[in-house]
Amino acid sequence: MNDDRPTHDPAQVHDQPDTEGEQLPDPGSPESVTPEMGEQPDHGEDSYVGHGRLTDRVAVITGGDSGIGRAVALAFAREGADVVIAYLEGEDEDGRETGRLVEDAGRRAVLVPTDLTREEACQALVDRAVAELGRIDVLVNNAAYQMAQPGGIEDITTEQLDRVMKTNLYAMFWLCRMALPHLGRGASIINTSSVQASSPSPELLDYATTKAGIANFTRGLAAMVAERGIRVNCVAPGPIWTPLIPATMPEEKVASFGEQTPLGRAGQPAEVATAFVYLASADSSYITGEVLAVTGGQPVTV
Repeated sequence: MNDDRPTHDPAQVHDQPDTEGEQLPDPGSPESVTPEMGEQPDHGEDSYVGHGRLTDRVAVITGGDSGIGRAVALAFAREGADVVIAYLEGEDEDGRETGRLVEDAGRRAVLVPTDLTREEACQALVDRAVAELGRIDVLVNNAAYQMAQPGGIEDITTEQLDRVMKTNLYAMFWLCRMALPHLGRGASIINTSSVQASSPSPELLDYATTKAGIANFTRGLAAMVAERGIRVNCVAPGPIWTPLIPATMPEEKVASFGEQTPLGRAGQPAEVATAFVYLASADSSYITGEVLAVTGGQPVTV
Protein backbone atom coordinates (compact mmCIF):
# COMPACT_ATOMS: atom_id res chain seq x y z
CA MET A 1 0.00 0.00 0.00
CA ASN A 2 2.97 2.24 0.13
CA ASP A 3 3.40 4.23 -2.95
CA ASP A 4 6.20 6.74 -2.92
CA ARG A 5 9.60 6.73 -1.38
CA PRO A 6 10.72 8.87 1.59
CA THR A 7 12.81 12.03 1.72
CA HIS A 8 15.87 10.69 0.42
CA ASP A 9 14.14 9.76 -2.55
CA PRO A 10 11.03 10.29 -1.87
CA ALA A 11 12.69 10.22 -0.16
CA GLN A 12 11.87 7.51 2.47
CA VAL A 13 14.22 6.07 4.93
CA HIS A 14 15.59 2.60 4.73
CA ASP A 15 15.01 1.75 8.36
CA GLN A 16 12.60 -1.10 8.07
CA PRO A 17 10.95 -2.71 11.00
CA ASP A 18 10.18 -6.36 11.00
CA THR A 19 7.62 -7.49 13.53
CA GLU A 20 10.13 -6.87 16.30
CA GLY A 21 11.13 -3.46 14.97
CA GLU A 22 14.59 -4.46 13.66
CA GLN A 23 16.10 -1.72 11.49
CA LEU A 24 17.77 -2.06 8.12
CA PRO A 25 20.95 -0.17 7.16
CA ASP A 26 20.78 3.55 6.54
CA PRO A 27 20.18 4.81 2.97
CA GLY A 28 23.35 5.22 0.99
CA SER A 29 25.28 2.65 3.03
CA PRO A 30 26.93 -0.33 1.30
CA GLU A 31 24.22 -2.54 2.78
CA SER A 32 21.39 -0.34 1.49
CA VAL A 33 18.23 -2.17 0.43
CA THR A 34 18.00 -0.66 -3.05
CA PRO A 35 20.63 -2.79 -4.82
CA GLU A 36 19.44 -5.91 -2.98
CA MET A 37 15.97 -5.96 -4.52
CA GLY A 38 15.51 -9.25 -6.35
CA GLU A 39 13.07 -7.73 -8.80
CA GLN A 40 14.21 -4.29 -9.90
CA PRO A 41 11.44 -1.71 -10.47
CA ASP A 42 10.59 -0.72 -14.04
CA HIS A 43 11.11 3.03 -14.41
CA GLY A 44 10.45 2.99 -18.15
CA GLU A 45 14.10 2.67 -19.14
CA ASP A 46 13.26 0.39 -22.08
CA SER A 47 9.67 1.37 -22.71
CA TYR A 48 8.89 5.05 -22.23
CA VAL A 49 8.68 7.01 -25.49
CA GLY A 50 8.35 10.79 -25.33
CA HIS A 51 6.22 12.93 -27.63
CA GLY A 52 7.46 16.45 -26.88
CA ARG A 53 4.77 17.22 -24.32
CA LEU A 54 7.20 19.13 -22.04
CA THR A 55 9.67 20.57 -24.53
CA ASP A 56 12.10 23.00 -22.85
CA ARG A 57 10.20 23.03 -19.58
CA VAL A 58 12.01 23.09 -16.22
CA ALA A 59 10.86 20.61 -13.59
CA VAL A 60 11.83 20.18 -9.94
CA ILE A 61 11.21 16.66 -8.61
CA THR A 62 11.71 15.75 -4.96
CA GLY A 63 12.45 12.15 -4.07
CA GLY A 64 13.85 11.80 -7.56
CA ASP A 65 16.60 9.28 -6.97
CA SER A 66 14.53 6.10 -7.34
CA GLY A 67 11.05 4.62 -7.49
CA ILE A 68 8.27 6.89 -8.71
CA GLY A 69 10.55 9.93 -8.63
CA ARG A 70 13.08 8.33 -10.98
CA ALA A 71 10.34 7.20 -13.36
CA VAL A 72 8.88 10.72 -13.44
CA ALA A 73 12.31 12.28 -14.05
CA LEU A 74 12.97 9.86 -16.92
CA ALA A 75 9.54 10.49 -18.49
CA PHE A 76 9.82 14.27 -18.14
CA ALA A 77 13.26 14.23 -19.77
CA ARG A 78 12.07 12.11 -22.68
CA GLU A 79 9.19 14.58 -23.07
CA GLY A 80 11.77 17.38 -23.41
CA ALA A 81 12.16 18.83 -19.90
CA ASP A 82 15.29 19.72 -17.95
CA VAL A 83 15.06 18.26 -14.45
CA VAL A 84 16.24 19.26 -10.97
CA ILE A 85 16.43 16.05 -8.93
CA ALA A 86 16.28 16.39 -5.14
CA TYR A 87 17.00 13.39 -2.95
CA LEU A 88 18.13 12.52 0.55
CA GLU A 89 21.79 13.00 1.30
CA GLY A 90 23.52 9.63 1.10
CA GLU A 91 21.52 8.33 -1.86
CA ASP A 92 24.13 9.63 -4.30
CA GLU A 93 24.52 6.46 -6.33
CA ASP A 94 20.78 6.30 -7.03
CA GLY A 95 20.71 10.05 -7.70
CA ARG A 96 23.52 9.79 -10.24
CA GLU A 97 21.71 6.97 -12.03
CA THR A 98 18.57 9.09 -12.35
CA GLY A 99 20.73 11.96 -13.61
CA ARG A 100 22.28 9.66 -16.21
CA LEU A 101 18.85 8.66 -17.51
CA VAL A 102 17.87 12.32 -17.86
CA GLU A 103 21.10 13.19 -19.66
CA ASP A 104 20.81 10.16 -21.94
CA ALA A 105 17.51 11.68 -23.07
CA GLY A 106 19.45 14.78 -24.12
CA ARG A 107 18.27 16.98 -21.27
CA ARG A 108 20.02 18.67 -18.36
CA ALA A 109 19.99 17.10 -14.89
CA VAL A 110 20.77 19.09 -11.74
CA LEU A 111 21.38 16.84 -8.72
CA VAL A 112 20.58 18.23 -5.28
CA PRO A 113 21.26 15.95 -2.30
CA THR A 114 19.43 17.53 0.63
CA ASP A 115 17.17 17.09 3.66
CA LEU A 116 13.79 18.66 2.95
CA THR A 117 12.68 18.40 6.57
CA ARG A 118 14.60 21.67 7.03
CA GLU A 119 12.95 24.86 5.79
CA GLU A 120 16.26 26.38 4.70
CA ALA A 121 16.99 23.30 2.58
CA CYS A 122 13.71 23.79 0.72
CA GLN A 123 14.63 27.41 0.02
CA ALA A 124 18.07 26.36 -1.17
CA LEU A 125 16.50 23.85 -3.59
CA VAL A 126 14.25 26.49 -5.15
CA ASP A 127 17.14 28.96 -5.35
CA ARG A 128 19.37 26.37 -7.01
CA ALA A 129 16.75 25.52 -9.62
CA VAL A 130 16.23 29.17 -10.54
CA ALA A 131 19.95 29.96 -10.52
CA GLU A 132 20.90 27.07 -12.79
CA LEU A 133 17.86 26.73 -15.06
CA GLY A 134 16.29 30.18 -14.89
CA ARG A 135 12.79 29.34 -13.73
CA ILE A 136 10.44 26.58 -12.55
CA ASP A 137 7.62 25.35 -14.76
CA VAL A 138 6.68 22.15 -12.94
CA LEU A 139 7.07 21.35 -9.24
CA VAL A 140 6.62 17.70 -8.26
CA ASN A 141 6.38 17.16 -4.48
CA ASN A 142 7.03 13.44 -4.41
CA ALA A 143 9.34 13.04 -1.39
CA ALA A 144 7.80 11.11 1.48
CA TYR A 145 8.68 9.07 4.53
CA GLN A 146 6.84 6.11 5.97
CA MET A 147 7.54 3.42 8.51
CA ALA A 148 5.08 0.60 9.06
CA GLN A 149 4.32 -0.11 12.72
CA PRO A 150 2.40 -3.41 13.05
CA GLY A 151 1.53 -2.49 16.66
CA GLY A 152 -0.38 0.58 15.50
CA ILE A 153 -0.55 3.95 17.21
CA GLU A 154 1.08 2.76 20.42
CA ASP A 155 4.28 2.01 18.50
CA ILE A 156 4.43 5.32 16.59
CA THR A 157 6.89 7.50 18.45
CA THR A 158 6.79 11.27 18.50
CA GLU A 159 10.11 11.22 16.65
CA GLN A 160 8.63 9.13 13.84
CA LEU A 161 5.47 11.25 13.69
CA ASP A 162 7.57 14.40 13.46
CA ARG A 163 9.65 13.01 10.63
CA VAL A 164 6.62 11.82 8.67
CA MET A 165 4.87 15.19 9.04
CA LYS A 166 7.92 17.25 8.15
CA THR A 167 8.84 15.15 5.14
CA ASN A 168 5.38 14.67 3.71
CA LEU A 169 3.56 17.89 4.64
CA TYR A 170 5.96 20.59 5.80
CA ALA A 171 8.33 20.18 2.86
CA MET A 172 5.46 20.29 0.37
CA PHE A 173 4.06 23.42 2.02
CA TRP A 174 7.45 25.15 2.10
CA LEU A 175 8.34 24.28 -1.49
CA CYS A 176 4.98 25.43 -2.86
CA ARG A 177 5.22 28.72 -0.99
CA MET A 178 8.82 29.29 -2.05
CA ALA A 179 8.33 28.24 -5.68
CA LEU A 180 5.20 30.31 -6.35
CA PRO A 181 7.07 33.58 -7.07
CA HIS A 182 8.94 31.73 -9.83
CA LEU A 183 5.91 30.04 -11.43
CA GLY A 184 4.27 31.75 -14.39
CA ARG A 185 0.99 31.15 -16.20
CA GLY A 186 0.79 27.60 -17.44
CA ALA A 187 2.94 26.25 -14.61
CA SER A 188 1.92 23.10 -12.76
CA ILE A 189 2.32 21.78 -9.22
CA ILE A 190 1.84 18.03 -8.75
CA ASN A 191 1.78 16.46 -5.29
CA THR A 192 1.99 12.75 -4.51
CA SER A 193 -0.88 11.51 -2.35
CA SER A 194 -1.85 7.83 -1.99
CA VAL A 195 -4.66 5.31 -1.84
CA GLN A 196 -3.85 5.49 1.88
CA ALA A 197 -5.58 8.89 1.91
CA SER A 198 -8.98 7.19 1.77
CA SER A 199 -8.17 3.60 2.81
CA PRO A 200 -5.69 3.94 5.68
CA SER A 201 -3.82 0.88 6.91
CA PRO A 202 -3.59 0.79 10.72
CA GLU A 203 0.17 0.17 10.60
CA LEU A 204 0.60 3.29 8.44
CA LEU A 205 -1.62 5.62 10.45
CA ASP A 206 0.74 8.60 10.51
CA TYR A 207 1.67 8.24 6.85
CA ALA A 208 -1.95 7.85 5.75
CA THR A 209 -2.88 10.99 7.69
CA THR A 210 -0.36 13.03 5.73
CA LYS A 211 -1.55 11.61 2.41
CA ALA A 212 -5.11 12.73 3.12
CA GLY A 213 -3.72 16.12 4.08
CA ILE A 214 -1.89 16.34 0.76
CA ALA A 215 -5.13 15.84 -1.16
CA ASN A 216 -6.87 18.57 0.85
CA PHE A 217 -3.91 20.93 0.51
CA THR A 218 -3.90 20.33 -3.24
CA ARG A 219 -7.52 21.35 -3.63
CA GLY A 220 -7.16 24.43 -1.46
CA LEU A 221 -4.02 25.66 -3.19
CA ALA A 222 -5.53 24.96 -6.62
CA ALA A 223 -8.42 27.32 -5.86
CA MET A 224 -6.02 29.91 -4.49
CA VAL A 225 -3.72 30.14 -7.52
CA ALA A 226 -6.13 29.40 -10.36
CA GLU A 227 -6.47 33.08 -11.28
CA ARG A 228 -2.69 33.17 -11.75
CA GLY A 229 -2.93 30.45 -14.39
CA ILE A 230 -1.17 27.87 -12.20
CA ARG A 231 -2.69 24.41 -11.90
CA VAL A 232 -2.31 22.19 -8.79
CA ASN A 233 -3.16 18.50 -8.85
CA CYS A 234 -2.07 15.31 -7.15
CA VAL A 235 -1.48 11.69 -8.07
CA ALA A 236 -2.63 9.00 -5.65
CA PRO A 237 -0.70 5.77 -6.30
CA GLY A 238 -1.70 2.43 -4.90
CA PRO A 239 0.76 -0.42 -4.29
CA ILE A 240 3.78 0.44 -6.45
CA TRP A 241 6.94 -1.68 -6.43
CA THR A 242 9.76 0.60 -5.24
CA PRO A 243 12.73 0.20 -2.87
CA LEU A 244 10.47 1.64 -0.17
CA ILE A 245 8.50 -1.58 0.04
CA PRO A 246 11.17 -4.04 1.24
CA ALA A 247 12.76 -1.21 3.21
CA THR A 248 9.79 -0.33 5.38
CA MET A 249 7.39 -3.28 5.45
CA PRO A 250 7.43 -6.63 7.23
CA GLU A 251 8.65 -9.47 5.02
CA GLU A 252 5.35 -11.33 5.01
CA LYS A 253 3.56 -8.26 3.63
CA VAL A 254 6.18 -7.74 0.93
CA ALA A 255 5.54 -11.26 -0.40
CA SER A 256 1.86 -10.50 -1.11
CA PHE A 257 2.28 -6.82 -1.95
CA GLY A 258 -0.35 -5.62 -4.43
CA GLU A 259 -2.40 -8.82 -4.52
CA GLN A 260 -5.36 -7.06 -2.88
CA THR A 261 -6.01 -4.87 -5.95
CA PRO A 262 -8.62 -5.77 -8.57
CA LEU A 263 -5.75 -6.17 -11.06
CA GLY A 264 -4.11 -8.57 -8.62
CA ARG A 265 -0.58 -7.17 -8.68
CA ALA A 266 1.62 -4.27 -7.69
CA GLY A 267 2.17 -1.52 -10.21
CA GLN A 268 5.51 -0.35 -11.56
CA PRO A 269 6.88 3.20 -11.27
CA ALA A 270 6.66 3.55 -15.06
CA GLU A 271 2.92 2.98 -14.83
CA VAL A 272 2.57 5.96 -12.48
CA ALA A 273 4.86 8.35 -14.36
CA THR A 274 2.39 8.81 -17.21
CA ALA A 275 -0.09 10.41 -14.79
CA PHE A 276 2.51 13.02 -13.82
CA VAL A 277 3.29 13.72 -17.48
CA TYR A 278 -0.39 14.23 -18.19
CA LEU A 279 -0.88 16.64 -15.30
CA ALA A 280 2.31 18.57 -16.14
CA SER A 281 1.43 18.99 -19.81
CA ALA A 282 -1.04 21.10 -21.73
CA ASP A 283 -3.12 17.96 -22.25
CA SER A 284 -4.63 18.64 -18.80
CA SER A 285 -5.05 22.41 -19.24
CA TYR A 286 -8.62 22.36 -17.84
CA ILE A 287 -7.84 20.18 -14.83
CA THR A 288 -6.91 21.57 -11.43
CA GLY A 289 -7.59 20.53 -7.84
CA GLU A 290 -7.91 16.92 -8.95
CA VAL A 291 -6.77 13.65 -7.35
CA LEU A 292 -5.76 11.18 -10.06
CA ALA A 293 -5.72 7.60 -8.73
CA VAL A 294 -3.26 5.05 -10.12
CA THR A 295 -4.15 2.11 -7.92
CA GLY A 296 -4.83 -1.03 -9.94
CA GLY A 297 -8.55 -0.52 -9.37
CA GLN A 298 -8.70 0.49 -5.70
CA PRO A 299 -10.96 3.55 -5.36
CA VAL A 300 -9.66 6.79 -3.88
CA THR A 301 -12.52 8.93 -2.57
CA VAL A 302 -10.91 11.78 -0.60
